[in-house]
Amino acid sequence: MSTSVIDTAVIGAGAAGLTVGKRLAERGASLELFDEHARVGDPWRERYRSLRLFTPRPFISLPGLRLDEGRFAYPTGAQMGDYLERYARHFELPVRTSSRVIAMTRASDGRFRLELASGDEVRAERVVVTTGAHRIPVVPAFARELDPAIRQLHSLDYLGPEQLADGPVLVVGAANSGTDVALEAARNGHAVTLAGRHPGHVPVDIDTPLGNLMAGFFVSRLRRRTIDSPKGRAMRAAVLAHGVMLVRNKPAALDRVGIVQLGRVTGVEGGRPVTADGTGVDAATVVWCTGSRPDLGWIDIDGVVGDDGRPLEVRGIATGCPGLAFVGMPFQYSVASSTLMGMDRDARFVVEALSRAARPAPATV
Repeated sequence: MSTSVIDTAVIGAGAAGLTVGKRLAERGASLELFDEHARVGDPWRERYRSLRLFTPRPFISLPGLRLDEGRFAYPTGAQMGDYLERYARHFELPVRTSSRVIAMTRASDGRFRLELASGDEVRAERVVVTTGAHRIPVVPAFARELDPAIRQLHSLDYLGPEQLADGPVLVVGAANSGTDVALEAARNGHAVTLAGRHPGHVPVDIDTPLGNLMAGFFVSRLRRRTIDSPKGRAMRAAVLAHGVMLVRNKPAALDRVGIVQLGRVTGVEGGRPVTADGTGVDAATVVWCTGSRPDLGWIDIDGVVGDDGRPLEVRGIATGCPGLAFVGMPFQYSVASSTLMGMDRDARFVVEALSRAARPAPATV
């Protein structure tokens, strides 16, 4: 066991953490990034294998190193993981892998005290938390009432169709992950029911060159919708409540493979899932694509995390804890904040704000 003292600790070495690390390194800060995974990029490698990103390449490259997967290509999760690993090596960012932070408190000297699973301790003047918004699965309480014979998965645990039991599949949640899983299940011979509110969809086919360019235009407009404007604040409330619209998948694609679409699942009767209008659904497997939330339970400092499990922050700066910041939270500043296309803007703001706060007060005469 050891104790070390650094200027800034970045918790998480995913895309947000590496971006923050790059911006801190440019300022000459003493920093380390702590990540619980064995390799940089592993969270992307652990996603379902058929995953492809849906943001055009110019918007998902991190600052200073282009992602090369073809001009109009969209990388897979595994390719994105490899890119992040290459990014950390290219900029020689000080990442400590297999280093899980299990507790953060304030030490008596005013620094942040980080306790690692290894038993080591780190003291830091400043901390930026970039562990991601999608860590703890959200599943309705009535899920436990389903017949035990029905296999249940959450989208965070879904890797591929081999995890589905023989027979019909119910996917609960009709946003991007839910429609990805539903389409894959249907194409692998399952009768599929997709339950949930349709969130709307991007009207172009992003997998064509023209659609790729139009998607870039659409993305640029979304980045300008921020919490600084009434429309942006209204969008924030909608996104936090319901998620974002479909980008790649369209209702017509679901129809072509015979996916049955129903309203929200609201309960269980006789061990079967039931929708709001009383329709019972037969399923051998239920895949819950019902969202997730951050895991911030390891932060043991009052006034940092709200009752909803989200950090108490404004543009990433913790409101009740000087020296603490977040990057990568949903709609932290814009709808892009938790995506690759929005993290650098938030990282630059956070790094600048922490730097200003760290400057000594000017001498008085």
